[in-house]
Amino acid sequence: MLVALVWITPLAGLLISSVRSEGDNAADGWWTALTDPSQLSLDNYSALLKDSGMAAAFGNTVLISVPTTALVVAIAALAGYAFAWLEFPGRDAVFLVVVGLLVVPVQIGLLPVAKLFGAVGLFGTVAGVVLFHVAYGLPFAIFLLRNYFAEIPREMLEAARMDGGSEWRIFSRLVLPLGRPAIASLAIFQFLWVWNDMLVALLFADSGSQPLTVALQSQMRQFGSNIGVLAPGAFLSLVVPLIVFFAFQRHFVQGVMAGSVK
Repeated sequence: MLVALVWITPLAGLLISSVRSEGDNAADGWWTALTDPSQLSLDNYSALLKDSGMAAAFGNTVLISVPTTALVVAIAALAGYAFAWLEFPGRDAVFLVVVGLLVVPVQIGLLPVAKLFGAVGLFGTVAGVVLFHVAYGLPFAIFLLRNYFAEIPREMLEAARMDGGSEWRIFSRLVLPLGRPAIASLAIFQFLWVWNDMLVALLFADSGSQPLTVALQSQMRQFGSNIGVLAPGAFLSLVVPLIVFFAFQRHFVQGVMAGSVK
């Protein structure tokens, strides 16, 4: 209970500050609004979304985060099943290459990929940011799901094959439901990583495709310590990851617990 109170107090302070006027925030602390709720309004959110392009930045963040998460999870699930249960030439060697890519830091690929995207017309676009995140998210995602799928009892898969099930039917009707906790955990981590990323977007996105994190940084440079602008922007960037986490919390806990008892 005490930990929850300590965790939620800054969030409550940010929320209340975001619905107070700049004068009220400068005059006293956010907690005084608890005794005088009449000073609260949504004017800061209205001004932020109408006048500063934050609505476009919020939309860009969704356009980057959702497709990236969906592509990484879909490709990693297919690749994880193939590496775990399908026989093909060079399977172990290819998987070792994928594992080796885990140690390559994002910073090493920034400039070469920026030059490549510039040559093919992807630099400064939402598609370029999505493609970069997908490429760098796949090695860990494939490694995670391959190891999880490999723990499925072989007898279950062989029984499904003896009943005439195709590989696609086994994958979609047996492996995916059994791997749901790991897939949900991966989706949450991937979404949060991309949603909160600023380094890749700062380099690859232009003014028309910048996400919320970059737009907030621009707001800080433009308005300095204007908490009436920064507080609602910060709360907007925070509330969506919280909703996603609590929506998939049950699957996330199942995935963590499954890994701990194997």
